[in-house]
Amino acid sequence: MSLTAADAPLCLPPRPLNRAPRALPDGTVDTHFHVFADGVPLASPRSYTPHVRTLADWQAYAAAVNIAQGVLVQPSVYGFDNSVLLEALAADRANLRGIVVLHPETDKAEFQRLDALGVRGVRVNTRNKGGLPFTAIAALSARIADLGWMLQFQVRPAQLEELAALLPAITCPVVLDHLGFLDLDAADADAQLAKIQQLLDAPDCYAKLSAPYRLTRAAGFPAFADAARQLLASHPERLLWGSDWPHTELFDRMPDDAELIELTHDWLGDESVAHQVLVTNAQTLFFSR
Repeated sequence: MSLTAADAPLCLPPRPLNRAPRALPDGTVDTHFHVFADGVPLASPRSYTPHVRTLADWQAYAAAVNIAQGVLVQPSVYGFDNSVLLEALAADRANLRGIVVLHPETDKAEFQRLDALGVRGVRVNTRNKGGLPFTAIAALSARIADLGWMLQFQVRPAQLEELAALLPAITCPVVLDHLGFLDLDAADADAQLAKIQQLLDAPDCYAKLSAPYRLTRAAGFPAFADAARQLLASHPERLLWGSDWPHTELFDRMPDDAELIELTHDWLGDESVAHQVLVTNAQTLFFSR
């Protein structure tokens, strides 16, 4: 089956990189990107239909902005079929890691096999069709703690309190996609951000400064910039950065990658803070072995 919009709308393709932005620091890790292959079955139901975008496409983008390493994240449209991600990992084992989607009952040997291939965590996605639910957390946490893996969560803001209540029972690091999908245009945006602050107070909880266009629609994303700066002031050691390339599930407008990189420089500000978020935190979490 090729990528078709028979079961879900076709999202926009990424825009070509139209200019060279300021280079990211040497050693930068992109902790959130996806790849999509033709001919691989898509989950049904699903939330969107992607365009084909290969590892080579991401590598061209990465080279243009000075990204050194990356973390592939299993997209919801592939469900439990991690084959596209694993094929990409095999192409550059030294510089790539992966976050997969697995059934909690997956046997120990399979976890160990995936670990050897560069997998470093499991994604729990309660926001999209085809993702793992919260009910999988306890079993997964117990299975992956000894491997040094993490649980990566894509949730809705309304679920942040529920996630906070579950943290004491989770025995591995926790990573939040896209700042917990905060609605930064909402009247209660400050209260939502406070919940992220509280989560980051917990041991081994991290959040990704990524996908500002999913959190606010204002040009230049000033609300995201304000939120990022507040978190950078309080929890710089708990923040990661991801490109979210190729920006799936967008149907009416597509961000400019060069602008996103320039804005990232602006949000991070201080060179030492930028290095911590873009390089040190991510390399420690994903590339320490």
